[in-house]
Amino acid sequence: MVNLINLENVSKSFGLKTLLDGVSLGVQSGERVGVVGLNGGGKTTLLEVLSGIEPPDSGRVSHNSDLRMAVVTQRAELEDSDTVADVVLKPLGLETFEWAANARVREVLGGLGIVDLGLDTQVGNLSGGERRRVNLAAALVKDLDLVILDEPTNHLDIEGVQWLASHLLTRKMSLIVVTHDRWFLDTVATRTWEVHDGQVDAYEGGYNDWIFARAERARQADAMEQRRRNLARKELAWLRRGAPARTSKPRYRIEAAEALISDVPPPRDNVELMAFAKSRQGRVVVELENADIDTPDGRPLLRDLTWRLAPGERIGLVGVNGSGKTTLLKTLAGAHPLSAGKRIEGQTVRLGWLRQELDDLDPKMRVLEAVEDVASYVHMGKKELSASQLAERLGFSAKRQRTPVGDLSGGERRRLQLTRVLMSEPNLLLLDEPTNDLDIDTLQELENLLDSWPGTLVVISHDRYLIERIADSTWALFGNSKLRNLPGGIEEYLQRRRDMAEAAGSGALNVGPNQPPTEAVEEKAPEAALSAQEHRQLRKELNALERKMSKLGEEEEKLNATMAEAAEKMDTDALVDLNAKLQAVQAEREELEMRWLEVGEELEES
Repeated sequence: MVNLINLENVSKSFGLKTLLDGVSLGVQSGERVGVVGLNGGGKTTLLEVLSGIEPPDSGRVSHNSDLRMAVVTQRAELEDSDTVADVVLKPLGLETFEWAANARVREVLGGLGIVDLGLDTQVGNLSGGERRRVNLAAALVKDLDLVILDEPTNHLDIEGVQWLASHLLTRKMSLIVVTHDRWFLDTVATRTWEVHDGQVDAYEGGYNDWIFARAERARQADAMEQRRRNLARKELAWLRRGAPARTSKPRYRIEAAEALISDVPPPRDNVELMAFAKSRQGRVVVELENADIDTPDGRPLLRDLTWRLAPGERIGLVGVNGSGKTTLLKTLAGAHPLSAGKRIEGQTVRLGWLRQELDDLDPKMRVLEAVEDVASYVHMGKKELSASQLAERLGFSAKRQRTPVGDLSGGERRRLQLTRVLMSEPNLLLLDEPTNDLDIDTLQELENLLDSWPGTLVVISHDRYLIERIADSTWALFGNSKLRNLPGGIEEYLQRRRDMAEAAGSGALNVGPNQPPTEAVEEKAPEAALSAQEHRQLRKELNALERKMSKLGEEEEKLNATMAEAAEKMDTDALVDLNAKLQAVQAEREELEMRWLEVGEELEES
């Protein structure tokens, strides 16, 4: 391995705030490092010092003499008069008509959707997100030893994030990346750096390993705050109980992990929350019947849609950029008119809606005043939180709560908007890209709050981890005027998109609104309608599955009660045996639920 960059006792301050204090670390060839930490904690400063953009106040930064490096920051400082080809192709000495002959250039331009933007388009005509993609493409087409990326996934959809991860894994270059996308971090990183309090702590592995190491450190160091320890333990519990992909590469000691989470309950009690939600909301939340929905510019989005949100339902809504997710969310909220059909809203619905647009608040109002302007106290499940407590949990320290709204950054204003939405105690929560500008610790706090929040939830997000973590079902827009339920979740969505791309004759999954028409390519071949006998058989199977699931639910309740008794008696042998039985019952029920969803979808389509 070759040493590419070294930091020796480096310090860096801005004003009175010390972001790096005597930091020493290095980057080796072949390493892929994920950088995490609180917003404002020094992650971007670390990247800028490593790359030479910012000089250190003290200490030494040394680079390999022939290091080939590219840096992609969040600034995307490009000349407005340059074309996309000038930025991406010109540094390689390629003319516009030559790009398709270069395999790497072809893959990058296709994977990031740059061709759809138009190579002759001037950069000044692009949106901020499109400029970021052009900047990223300009780096990835080069032959590099090291690429440094600052939040590269911010303006990519789920497919774009997966493409970027796969591309980076195939490249023989080192990587340093600041990211709050936990799935991306766990997929690409071989090491994780946590920047906090002027220090950089290094861990082997990605997000999964970092969470365990941080939780173990918290368990052993009683001086660390209790809440952060509980959050890390709860997060690890979900990781170990989640999809098989989450546990396919356990590089840490399984026995220690199981001991650490042995007394952690499941992230949320769905049965209890569902019952609570029904008592708060009644039977009707929001229903769309035979609805036709058009985009704001008049294009058909959905046709003859009947969709009924149930009390306590938790839905993740996915689709490529420009597929109409936000328009559908606005329709659910009653802010976008139907072209045909009707929208029914329950009488007890209290809507909380996190929009992508920021609230227009008095810039002289202080943060705590802006939160208390909604309410002084809020009930989250069985707990009551004050406005100050909720603001602190979402990243506003007691000192920061006295800051005028006009002095907040864009990310802080977004967090304030989220805090105000939760303070209104909605029972229908619509979240449009809630993870934008949130660091991992704040994301964990948000997920922890939502675990105990009883109500109906619809969330739009390109954060694959968040969707899998807080949503119980996944729905997708594919651009064929239909809304489709995906029993297989994000994996099924990505597979369907791959099938569509292959059917359309395109090897790359494009990012952005200029997608190939999908009405003709979503399904490879039309399926024949079910016969009456097949319909009866499916209905019979559905009823049988429901009976089996009900019995397993009763068995699970009995096992939980028995485990509680064994815990009181400190009977560890019985607990181990009962826990094994409980896991077997839960696994069997999950299989039945998956089949139940598949059968239900077949019946619905027939």
